[in-house]
Amino acid sequence: MSSRALRRLKGEQRAQAALNTLKLTDEDEEEQMKSDKTAHKQKNTSNIFELVMSGMCDQGRRCVNLNPETELKRYFGARAVLGDQRSKQRQRQFHRCTWMTVLLQLNPYHIDSLLQLSDVCRIQEDQETARDLIERALYSFECAFHPVFSLTSGTCRLDYCRPENRAFYLVLFKHMIFLEKRGCPRTALEYCKLILSLDPDNDPLCMLLIFDFLCLRCREYTTLIRLYEEWEVHRNLSQLPNFSFSVALSYYHLSQQEDISPVENQQLKQKSNVLLQNALIMFPGALMPLLDLCTVQPDAVVSSHAFFGPSSQIGQPPALSELVSLYVGRCHSLWKEAGLMLWLEENVRKVLKRVDSHDPYLEDCQNKRKQRYQSAPRNIHRHVLMSEIKEATATLPLEVTTQPGMGFDPLPPLDSIVSYIRPERYYLNALKFSALYDTGLLMVF
Repeated sequence: MSSRALRRLKGEQRAQAALNTLKLTDEDEEEQMKSDKTAHKQKNTSNIFELVMSGMCDQGRRCVNLNPETELKRYFGARAVLGDQRSKQRQRQFHRCTWMTVLLQLNPYHIDSLLQLSDVCRIQEDQETARDLIERALYSFECAFHPVFSLTSGTCRLDYCRPENRAFYLVLFKHMIFLEKRGCPRTALEYCKLILSLDPDNDPLCMLLIFDFLCLRCREYTTLIRLYEEWEVHRNLSQLPNFSFSVALSYYHLSQQEDISPVENQQLKQKSNVLLQNALIMFPGALMPLLDLCTVQPDAVVSSHAFFGPSSQIGQPPALSELVSLYVGRCHSLWKEAGLMLWLEENVRKVLKRVDSHDPYLEDCQNKRKQRYQSAPRNIHRHVLMSEIKEATATLPLEVTTQPGMGFDPLPPLDSIVSYIRPERYYLNALKFSALYDTGLLMVF
């Protein structure tokens, strides 16, 4: 064989080898794509929310809304969007309760399961799924409303002592919290009014502890002041730290408006100063935690004074510590304006002068703190548990934190009204009898 023919043969062999390599590469890519599709299907099937939503779609309901994360994945690919978060998502899906998934597939509008699964999703930072589950629970309640039941009349009442009514309270409360976090404080305030109107005398979820915060967030100052003036006589709202500070803050904000006369401005400013000084004297343990969360270094004269020092926080009764921690943890963001800090500093100095001059109002407030804040009622504990503010939950008593409970019924009332007794499940007894009968037959054979 000539050298030219030999070179030609070697060239054909190299070309054939290259073609075989390309074919193998294409087959590998096709197999990889098939495996990716299979894994993607398995991932969708293992997702609890997809299972729940598939059960919802089977019953003719609306499906899940579009998720911005899925939209990004459509355009840029899952790897570019998620990156290292895939392992976290697999771990998140692994830890979700499968029994709730199965229950919601069979009963897509089971309220207690929707509440519980919403808490699970929220803890795992899946806020959109948690909100959607609460909205579905609201839709279920809306479909079950009696024709006479009107939310806008303000005269309909629901007894929280009945277990059948509690889920409606809890769904409204959780929806209100989601609305506030999404930047809709005005709508959240209306939901707060609705919950309060269902039982204004007992207030089972203690909505008065968040009413002032929502009013300040949406700048409804006159609404807060009106409620304070009308309910102070029979509810003693001034004994709550949140109302004492928030009403003073409302008067201050009204005094800063430009469409009022100078005389009215002076009156509002004077009223706000008096109310803030009375709040500081009544609740001195709130100042230092408030400044700490606002990242403000107090003056040496204030921090070293015995009235606002560490003894003011240590010597507080347990119930008062719970209320003060709840207010500071929730409302500290409202005090971060520079003008408010100057106003607060001015009134703190005036309070110290009143303390040094032995104002008789100080002794009156000290006696009230010792007598009225020994133990908090159960609805305050329930509100603190549902609010999940770490500064407040740390002050809960042991009989509350060590008590087992579920998210769909936190701290049930001690005087619950049992409307019905669940009948005995006869089919369980039939199964036991059949098992014994089968065992006897096996023993005979």
